[in-house]
Amino acid sequence: MDGLSQEELRYREARKVTLVGSVIDLALGVAKITVGVTGHSEALVADGVHSLSDLVTDFMVLFAAKHGSRDADDDHPYGHARIETVMTVALGIALIAVAGGIAYDAVHHMFLPQLLETPDWLVLVVAVISIVSKEAIYHYTMRAARRLRSNLLRANAWHSRSDAISSVIVVIGVIGSMAGLTYLDAVAAAGVAFMIAKIGWDLAWSSLRELVDTALESERVEAIRDTIRTVSGVRDLHFLRTRRMGGDALVDVHIQVDPHLSVSEGHQISEMVRQRVVDRIDEVSDVLVHIDPEDDRSASPCCSLPLRDELMSKLRAGWGDLDAARLIDRVTLHYLHGKVDVELGLPLSAVGDLEQARVVRSELQRRSRQFREVGKVRVTFH
Repeated sequence: MDGLSQEELRYREARKVTLVGSVIDLALGVAKITVGVTGHSEALVADGVHSLSDLVTDFMVLFAAKHGSRDADDDHPYGHARIETVMTVALGIALIAVAGGIAYDAVHHMFLPQLLETPDWLVLVVAVISIVSKEAIYHYTMRAARRLRSNLLRANAWHSRSDAISSVIVVIGVIGSMAGLTYLDAVAAAGVAFMIAKIGWDLAWSSLRELVDTALESERVEAIRDTIRTVSGVRDLHFLRTRRMGGDALVDVHIQVDPHLSVSEGHQISEMVRQRVVDRIDEVSDVLVHIDPEDDRSASPCCSLPLRDELMSKLRAGWGDLDAARLIDRVTLHYLHGKVDVELGLPLSAVGDLEQARVVRSELQRRSRQFREVGKVRVTFH
């Protein structure tokens, strides 16, 4: 829709998908609990509680999608995407809590055989309807999750599928109970609880890993590395770091370029690296590129070397009364291998002939090299 940001469109689509699921979750939850109670099926009641827990998490998804899609601001310069991540952790914990309650009740009934009853045939019908409905919601939500790259929607999709699978277990338990094995209904309820707990743990653990800035999967990191190497001018790369931010990923990297490039060319290479990674790696939304003139993993540190103003004061003092030094009109500094390489430019009018040029060059080099910070000295005439 015209005039809407990408974030707003993302929220609207997530809201539509979630609301559709919410209506079905409410209808199924009420139906399962009602029929489970009247039809004497503890497993179906447990499954109904599971469906209503889906309804609760649907509202969590709506809250996270709305607030997580807000633009970056002064307090949240990286945006609000991790609201989704926090809510996914909460969703996982909620699933584990639901599973604990279901398991406790199921085990309680197993040790009290007098509480076990034979389920009614209507229980079987409702369970089958639940399987079909929840599997349909799973595919509907998962398609949106892939399209929007939303881990929260993906988590909610799996929550729906867990309900479908738990209904399958209910069907097995009910059929067994109707055949005379009344304890199978309670066993089915315990099986549902275990499966719900496993899904809850997986969701919470993966989101907690995102909150502590766990890197992307190794194959995705290697794909990013290969993409960076395709950019002309990149000699090497190191300190490649990745992390997730909701449905997106952020990348930091140091790239090594020719140390004698101009600042603008180095910047252009870094911009090409950023753009190419964002274009080719779907989940990457931004890349922070640091330009290195050398491999700073092993090269001598340059952080203790003086900056231009301080070094130029020393050089001018060292040049003293050398007449040619007053005509220097270009000074380029290269911070490499723990030293400062100096390039000096003078106009041809500063020297009378080739011999004088050699003398001037030699004297400037000698006087400049007296300082320990100075490495190579190059003098050119133009």
